[in-house]
Amino acid sequence: MLRNNEYYDFQAILDNLYAESCNGRCFRNLMELIRKEENILLAYRNIKKNKGSHTKGVDGKTITYLSGLHPEELVTMVRNKLDNYFPQRVRRVEIPKLDGRTRPLGIPTIKDRLVQQCILQVLEPVCEAKFFKHSYGFRPLRSAKHAIARAYFLAQVAHLHYVVDIDIKGFFDNIDHNVMIGILRKRIKDERFLRLIRKFLNAGYMEDNQVHQSYSGTPQGGIISPILANIYLDQFDKYMAEFKKRFDRGNKRAVNVEYRKLSDKRIRLKRKLAKAKTEEEKQSLLESIWELDKVHKSIPCKDPMDENFRRLQYVRYADDFLIGIIGAKEDAQAVKQEIGTYIAGQLKLELSDEKTLVTKATDRAKFLGFEIRVTPQSNHTKKTKSGSTARNYSGHVMLEVPTSAIQKKLLELGAMRIDVRNGTEIWQPTHRGKLVGRTDLSILDQYNGEIRGFCNYYAIANNRSKLHKFRYIMEYSFYKTLACKYRTTKRKIIVQYRIGKDIGVKFQDKHGKERIRLLWQGSLARDPYPLGKEADIIHKPKGILKKPSLGARLKANRCEWCGKETSVLVMHQVRTLKELDESQPWAAFMKKINRKTLVVCESCHTKIHSADCE
Repeated sequence: MLRNNEYYDFQAILDNLYAESCNGRCFRNLMELIRKEENILLAYRNIKKNKGSHTKGVDGKTITYLSGLHPEELVTMVRNKLDNYFPQRVRRVEIPKLDGRTRPLGIPTIKDRLVQQCILQVLEPVCEAKFFKHSYGFRPLRSAKHAIARAYFLAQVAHLHYVVDIDIKGFFDNIDHNVMIGILRKRIKDERFLRLIRKFLNAGYMEDNQVHQSYSGTPQGGIISPILANIYLDQFDKYMAEFKKRFDRGNKRAVNVEYRKLSDKRIRLKRKLAKAKTEEEKQSLLESIWELDKVHKSIPCKDPMDENFRRLQYVRYADDFLIGIIGAKEDAQAVKQEIGTYIAGQLKLELSDEKTLVTKATDRAKFLGFEIRVTPQSNHTKKTKSGSTARNYSGHVMLEVPTSAIQKKLLELGAMRIDVRNGTEIWQPTHRGKLVGRTDLSILDQYNGEIRGFCNYYAIANNRSKLHKFRYIMEYSFYKTLACKYRTTKRKIIVQYRIGKDIGVKFQDKHGKERIRLLWQGSLARDPYPLGKEADIIHKPKGILKKPSLGARLKANRCEWCGKETSVLVMHQVRTLKELDESQPWAAFMKKINRKTLVVCESCHTKIHSADCE
């Protein structure tokens, strides 16, 4: 989506907004940028392939309605709406949950989606320049994995004592509109823009032909809702940064007194050993040193409970927080109390008493679907391969896949049921009736995407081998789904679809070639990324786009496939990368660089279309 900026001369404007925001500028003309033709056309391009754009709002229209308009008509329509804009109410539907309850889902009209996208494109670079560097939710070039990496890094380096798990009651539904506008007004002085945001906040929703007003919360299903949530919580991020300065104490932990005494004793014994004259005396001193080493290596060199040293660590992903404390339990409780007071007083929100907990670091703290725990410190030593003694593996941070997450995902997909036998839960794979009407290849792709996505998310888990159970259940659910489709047995399906040692589906591509696509059997070995310090570094984007623009690529006068320098270049474009045949080197190259366009010379362009490019 972000690459679409290069199709219009709008990237320079976004970069300028980002740079001016970095310098602390207050913006007074954002509505003029929102009304620009390039911004409106870019917004349409960004939303037209979004699945939500094909869902009808209260007006009964989808993206098809906008597709039928000429670009000039589209621009004129948006500008006319912005002159005296009143967003329509969101169509609200209830989505069933696993526990039998439902969750609301808002569906805005297609015109409102377009206008919100226009707002987002202008608002995003303004806000990104000042957002807290360790918030990772709903932001470009950041993901949940970056948040997990940050949490891991902080816990691993800092050796946390306690974790304060913060949970805000119904955050997205309880955002105070006056507080939100007040936050925006600090940086944006364009009253027309602020009135437009307030109109979206107050739009309300329609459910069962009943009109409901919105007195709090962000627009349900709205494109601007995520960034508004980040703007709201950015105040809390900045508060935590200031709170950390007040909370932190001491430069480094004090040396363990006992450890220092043993170190001094060891030095004295070594001095005596150097002056020893007889073999008996040397042997006696060596034995004393060896015994002393065992005790010396079994105790920490620093005082883990130094009262003059404490630290606070903080990371956020959307409305999920992880606050680590180095200090006493009383310190952690005090932090929890102060945070609750700030959130209630300044943000007009309320913490959940049941879910806001102070957890010992050696217990399991939950963050973004992971369980984070610190292995307890051990006083035991072990012998190394060289024969010397060393400390046990202890005090390290473990990222683990909770069994509950696997169970929840399988039940959510409908790939499993739970039978109880003699008081024991038995997980049983089941067929998925909703997929029976699809082609074999479509069913396989559905399972492959779900297995791959879930396993990749937990690629950094220390107990990733637990995912074998997830893959096993999904594999046999696939067999049962096909068996249900063809009214046969699971065993016959396995025999029919077996290809060597694997299971797969044979199909013909658009060129009439027979191909094979296998059921995902990727490695479940633990991926160390992004557990290192380097992986935690997020480079601040210069504007929104990191890759060179289309114009810059054309001006380079170089074929991106063969490397030939020429002034005569042709743009080769494909509709989707997904449909490309990777057996063709040029297609594999386009997938690798993740671009639907390729600037090539005339010779390479001819070869591409003749399927003869090597």
